Amino acid sequence: MKTIQDFDFKGKKALIRVDFNVPLNAEMHVTDETRINAAIPTLKKILNDGGSCILMSHLGRPKNGPEDKFSLHHITSNLSQKLGVPIKFANDCIGQVAIDEAASLNDGEVLLLENVRFYMEETAGDNSFAQKLANLGDIYVNDAFGTAHRAHASTTVVADFFNEKCCGNVMQAELENARKVLENAERPFTAIMGGAKISDKIMIIEQLLDKVDHLIIGGGMSYTFFKAMGGQIGNSLVEEDKLTLAKELIAKAKEKGVDLQLPKDSIIADDFSNDANTQTADNYAIPEGWMGLDIGPESREVFSRIVENSKTILWNGPMGVFEMSNFAQGTNNIAQAVVKATDNGGFSLIGGGDSAAAVNNLGYGDKVSYVSTGGGALLEYMEGKILPGVAALES
Repeated sequence: MKTIQDFDFKGKKALIRVDFNVPLNAEMHVTDETRINAAIPTLKKILNDGGSCILMSHLGRPKNGPEDKFSLHHITSNLSQKLGVPIKFANDCIGQVAIDEAASLNDGEVLLLENVRFYMEETAGDNSFAQKLANLGDIYVNDAFGTAHRAHASTTVVADFFNEKCCGNVMQAELENARKVLENAERPFTAIMGGAKISDKIMIIEQLLDKVDHLIIGGGMSYTFFKAMGGQIGNSLVEEDKLTLAKELIAKAKEKGVDLQLPKDSIIADDFSNDANTQTADNYAIPEGWMGLDIGPESREVFSRIVENSKTILWNGPMGVFEMSNFAQGTNNIAQAVVKATDNGGFSLIGGGDSAAAVNNLGYGDKVSYVSTGGGALLEYMEGKILPGVAALES
């Protein structure tokens, strides 16, 4: 697969798939610029070569065509500030307005197209829609790793219409860092899996059981394991249809010699609220009417010690409901342990999504080895799946 370093963009219009699916608040201001920041080096390389940039992205999940709250015009000021150049905006991604804006684009200029998901053809991977996008540029660059697992028009199909195509810096870094963990992990190798459901992580857990020394499981998914082992979990989150699977994963870990760590205790609450009454409980004995919302002090200590002594760390998913301050301590402690392990010479990969948000919100983004911008795509890549967006650049 070629990278942007393989091309000189002088005089060329680069059609670039970026991932600007960023969170906006009620005032339509960007609240997390991580994905915008990640794209800047790719765009600067093209502009410094003397080329121009035509940017495609989605934002949110619009259902019925154009809606202002999903319009990419809300991010133009953030992008302009980061890039240091004015951003031209086309209020469509195909059609005459996009054609005219792209045609009149001069070297060194940047054009942002409107949300590609305002057309159903985008997610359907429509050939004709992809060709209309392709007609706007001379060379195709995919730098949207976060959507590489989707065979959409702008992420995959559009590549068929270009002789010259490559990945950007984000895509290249994501793949290199994922391979480093999968193929060249220094030991001890610890994977930390959190979040709500086992069902979201089954395949990655099964893949990791052949690679890791320690597998730490926290978050809502841990209560399914405790119920499977005969524990009383009160009103904690549980996937009743995954109890057998949980037992099988415990058995597989034992069989493969993997140290599977489940949280021994929890901070429990009598309501799903930051203002709820709380106490600490053993995870085999959570009272009725109470639910586990964070790992407890003993679990934090055990997990942190394992993480701090690891040489390779993969973290995907929080340890509790970290969005509520009273249930964020477990996730905070794990983040601090990951930073400490990195300081000690370890390699840490934060697997996108909530883990990335937690690390960045805590100000640790630059204190770990790599923060992935693509949660779902990274998981699928690590599960051994072929990512359509990557395959389209290799063909």
